Amino acid sequence: MTQQVASVPLREVVTAPGLALQVVDGSARPGALDLPVCWAHVSELRDPAPYLLGGELLLTAGVNMSAADDLGDYVAGLLAAGVTALGFGLTPPMHDRLPEPLRDACVDQGLPLLVVPRRTPFLAISRTVAVAVAEAAQREQRRLAVAREALARAAQGGLAALVRELADRVDGWAALVGAHDERVAAHRAPAAWPPAELPDLFARLRAGRGRRSATTALADGTSVLAQPVSPQAAGSRLLVVGRRDRFGETDRAVVAAATTLLGLVGGAGPASTALAGATTGLLLGALPRGAALARLLPGTGYRVVAGAPRRRSRPGGPTDHAWLVERLGTPLVDLTGDGGFTAVVTERPSRDALAAVHGQGWVPVVSRHCDADALPRAAGEVTDLLARGLALDRPVVAEDADLGLSTAVRPEAAAAFAADVLAPLRRADAQGGLVEVLRTWLAHHGGWEATATALGIHRNSVRHRIAQVERALGVDLADPEVRMQLWFALRWADIGSS
Repeated sequence: MTQQVASVPLREVVTAPGLALQVVDGSARPGALDLPVCWAHVSELRDPAPYLLGGELLLTAGVNMSAADDLGDYVAGLLAAGVTALGFGLTPPMHDRLPEPLRDACVDQGLPLLVVPRRTPFLAISRTVAVAVAEAAQREQRRLAVAREALARAAQGGLAALVRELADRVDGWAALVGAHDERVAAHRAPAAWPPAELPDLFARLRAGRGRRSATTALADGTSVLAQPVSPQAAGSRLLVVGRRDRFGETDRAVVAAATTLLGLVGGAGPASTALAGATTGLLLGALPRGAALARLLPGTGYRVVAGAPRRRSRPGGPTDHAWLVERLGTPLVDLTGDGGFTAVVTERPSRDALAAVHGQGWVPVVSRHCDADALPRAAGEVTDLLARGLALDRPVVAEDADLGLSTAVRPEAAAAFAADVLAPLRRADAQGGLVEVLRTWLAHHGGWEATATALGIHRNSVRHRIAQVERALGVDLADPEVRMQLWFALRWADIGSS
């Protein structure tokens, strides 16, 4: 799976307070300020394209440029590499004004050119972009979480309610299409159905295999996204959504969540596929339990099984879902966006099954046995188990990993202890990043390098953030007693919220 890359519109960077960036007249064509910026990057190379990923605000002080240069090829190379905009820093005496050849090339080829005043360091621009992108990613994550819960709740009202909620969530229209392209359920869909552009698209989707989707544009400019409710069934129903704006990654994730819920509500397709998205709803507490859960997964008690990709291996292939369904013995398996999975089972998986999942490229963990209403708490428990499993690179089962202290503490007392201990840290860290750093650092026994690798950041960043944790909590993390108390606080933190 690919990880979504967050971005912000170029306009947000240009208008950021304190940067004083100026857009060169004529370089930004209509709509250019709405183009996405994923990161800011500094390069003085005459051909930086091999080192770019696309979506950059590229910054240069023109070290290798002169007023006599022909910079057309340079600008063309940036556009071919997907650069969103070029920022030129005025650095007297090297360049006290913008080189005319650069201005002309950007205006001719339509590359937005920003003039960076001398008093604005490139680092300030990079920091502004990084903060804005991180905040955008958090907003999108929250939007996706809220949408998934809303869709799961709407599913209780049937197909029509679910389709209506999806249309509202994508700010457009939605339709569930039957085997003969007829509308089974729809909200705000075009009256003349189906639009001329869609039958061929529907046929291509039904002829494919595995997880797939397709997009097109209608004659009136409407963007359309369609995908099967059941990936394995050639004649399955299709979910189609349309709106004026293009669909972003979060929108696609919302639509994907709706398709799995439609499979649950409508009973379309094999159980292993149709019920996959029900896992998220169950763990959110947004789907009915009791008899409904017993119908989906007969049994009187349940466990949550979760897996995260191993650092030295990688799950892959379109059969991962079917393979997990068979290996874990449950239709309630949901592949997560980070390459992992969550599942609800009735029986504790065998050692052989967990070893096979581990060999396939995941670190699997298993929660304690619980009733349906405690599933959200079990989902919180596997978060801590995953940190331990990744540190050990082996499967972890809750009962096998616990010496019995958890059973000696009442859940209410444990939740109160966690809330009291972690309150200063949560007040000092509204975004929650320090909590995750602390959890990972403790799981890796205070190892700076291992923690940095697990989090994908520099070890100096880990040291800095752990120092922030110590200041916020007023503790010395060199004390093993303090580490122990914080570990249990993190383990018990989700009890009170379930």
